[in-house]
Amino acid sequence: MNTQKPIMAAALVALGIVAASTYSNAATNNTEKCSGVVKAGMNDCAANGHACAGMAKTNSAKGEWITVAKGTCAKLTGGVVIR
Repeated sequence: MNTQKPIMAAALVALGIVAASTYSNAATNNTEKCSGVVKAGMNDCAANGHACAGMAKTNSAKGEWITVAKGTCAKLTGGVVIR
């Protein structure tokens, strides 16, 4: 009995659900960019003279940001919403 096909099909369905959820979040704009709370190497995108995620050099650097659920950034010490 070949069990690989059903397992692969289930994995693809799960991946599709995750992708749809991510798209839905972005489409409804339920997120915000939060600056000043990022650990070194954990930023989401370009800032402070570099072009890639994961390149923040220091903790809590101004301008380095992560994406968080809308309304979360204001609850974090040092968090500043980037518009």
